[in-house]
Amino acid sequence: MAMDEVGDTDLDVDSGGDSSRRSGKQKKVSLSFRDRFQAGEEDDEEFVITRASSVQKTDRFEAGPTPEEKEARRRKKQEAARIKQLQAERQVFIPSSVTVARLAGILGLKWSRLQIRMAQLGMTEEQRRSDYMLTEEEAVNVALEFGFDPKIDDEAFFDIIPQPDTPDVIYPLRPPIVTIMGHVDHGKTTLLDSLRNTAVAAGEAGGITQHIGAFSVNLSDLQGGTVTPGQETTITFLDTPGHAAFTEMRARGATVTDIVVLVVAADDGVMPQTREVLNLVKEAGDDVGLVVAINKVDKSSVDVEKIKSGLGAEGIHLEEDGGDVPSVRVSGLTRLGLDNLVETLSTLAELRELRARNDGQAEGYVLESNKDIGKGNIATVLVTKGTLRVGSYIVAGTTFCRVRTMINDQGQNLDLAGPGTPVQVTGWRELPEAGDQLLESVNGEHEAKRAIANRIAAQEQQKMLSDIEVINVKRQEDRLRHELETEEEKAIKLAGGNLVLHRIEQARRATVLARENQIKELRLIIKGDVSGTVEAVEGALSGIGNKEAVVKIVSTGVGAVTESDLAMAEASEGLIIGFNVDCPRPVQQLAKQLNVPIHLETVIYRLIETVRAKTAALLPPAIEYRTNGEALVQQVFEITLKKKQKAYIAGCKVSQGSIKRGSLARVFRGPDRQLVFEGEIETLKHLKKDVDEIRKGTECGVGLANFKDLKEGDEIVAVTKVEVPRTL
Repeated sequence: MAMDEVGDTDLDVDSGGDSSRRSGKQKKVSLSFRDRFQAGEEDDEEFVITRASSVQKTDRFEAGPTPEEKEARRRKKQEAARIKQLQAERQVFIPSSVTVARLAGILGLKWSRLQIRMAQLGMTEEQRRSDYMLTEEEAVNVALEFGFDPKIDDEAFFDIIPQPDTPDVIYPLRPPIVTIMGHVDHGKTTLLDSLRNTAVAAGEAGGITQHIGAFSVNLSDLQGGTVTPGQETTITFLDTPGHAAFTEMRARGATVTDIVVLVVAADDGVMPQTREVLNLVKEAGDDVGLVVAINKVDKSSVDVEKIKSGLGAEGIHLEEDGGDVPSVRVSGLTRLGLDNLVETLSTLAELRELRARNDGQAEGYVLESNKDIGKGNIATVLVTKGTLRVGSYIVAGTTFCRVRTMINDQGQNLDLAGPGTPVQVTGWRELPEAGDQLLESVNGEHEAKRAIANRIAAQEQQKMLSDIEVINVKRQEDRLRHELETEEEKAIKLAGGNLVLHRIEQARRATVLARENQIKELRLIIKGDVSGTVEAVEGALSGIGNKEAVVKIVSTGVGAVTESDLAMAEASEGLIIGFNVDCPRPVQQLAKQLNVPIHLETVIYRLIETVRAKTAALLPPAIEYRTNGEALVQQVFEITLKKKQKAYIAGCKVSQGSIKRGSLARVFRGPDRQLVFEGEIETLKHLKKDVDEIRKGTECGVGLANFKDLKEGDEIVAVTKVEVPRTL
């Protein structure tokens, strides 16, 4: 349990809101932990991972133990539990064959750290590649080197894995993947916009640019229509926050970027983020090429020599001065030098001979994801190997997708996408995360679901172990702090009631004003162990929210939670956040009476996640449409009803799920799936018979209430409208 909640229970400070529910949950976690890792251990050792209040203290029933004996027994139990936990945490389950990148994830290690140890073991550079498939013996030996107790379990660790490349096969050239990076305000966005507009201008008249997180530029558009024979004809640019995209991919053991364009403003020079980019490129080694783009050369205050000197100090020497790093002088504003930049990128890509197989299992990475009211869950993915097709099943992170549609950066619907192609994919069950690796499940939906179930189980196990560690550390700190009353609490008591009453009245007035402004506020009283901690927590939480709901810091203080904090929270209708502090039992009991929630935490990111979730809970829910069935209109019939009234029936064939009479339907039209109607399915017929439901593969007649504009080719989607909690 990452977050302790006090104030609605009379249990120990670690207990949660609903004591019976939380207790049951903790018991389940405890049993799972014991059964999986230490079957047969004594039950009295469970106190390490359950609430202190639920421990069976059998010592009190023994005849006449001395205090020394009690203390010795307590220490013995603690040591046994500590050893048990350490043994369990070092045990890992790995499959009989696993890639280097996946093994790093299983062991919870950084890919770079794993590579260093593998090199020390004498493994070759080829064996240390992220996609290299390790044998069972190799994987076990590496795990043992890090002190783990590896167990081979293929069924528990079944997963979709990348298809290994065939040795000695020369695959076709693929487009280079380019990320533009640099210091803030050095012109990265302007340069990207100029490159993107080039691609749009060269396309068909009336083309609409789709901002999907990446875009492709055809070399002939910038090189007078000529391309060198044997040269790849397009370049793919990542249109995402460069630093975040680059570092996230590197952290997951994959280098999606082939070339980094380092943008340096000619009127500014080498700055902190410039150095950060250079460090990232150096860390990537030979996997990533570098091109320096000296931007804003159209300005009068240009000092190129200053830039060269600054780059030289970082170990970067340009080709024009005898170095090995190509450079181009450009202006994103006037488009000066854009053709030279693209030509330089093309030449560098040609020298690197970037190749990938274009058949077999599709692989790629998620660049970004979002929800769309009309299209559902959407993710922009970059295909790196194989060919992704509409109808394929793919997995990414802990979710999967049957590819419903693929749209490129020009807004065109694609049936297939090859290496280097960025596309927007619809059909996801849940939203994947940016940086997740995408893999095609070539054997269909069953294996995709099986792999996702194992991934989720592994995440839950890791979270359980992490929570156990937090709980044990928290208990140790609580026992130490409970013996002392903080100086802050003493000072508050000695100061009398006037100051406290004044602060409480201020909180009440602020609460009334917030109600009048119609802005939802999550009001917090923050307590921390030291002033530096309080400032850090306040800074981390104060920026959470949006225009509809915000975090409001009512007061802050150092020391344990006190009764005056409860009074402040009650007056402001807020909650108390305690970071690395204790909450005495009398204060807990009073909090229960006042119905004031108290949250104690020791891990900052978990605190942020919880506050973010509670702030989001203040937002009105979002409306989500969940698809029950889909049907394509093949023909529209006009029929005459009683009293010579006319109605229109669509002759359809159900392609997915099922359609029921009386359910809500949405009608989409055209390749861009424009929503043209939303209403009730009034009539549902099979042949000439009225029916309540039509399933996949069956032809039927569909009539919609108050809609007479059905056309051939329209898509009727039967949906259920649900309210979904919003997130920030």
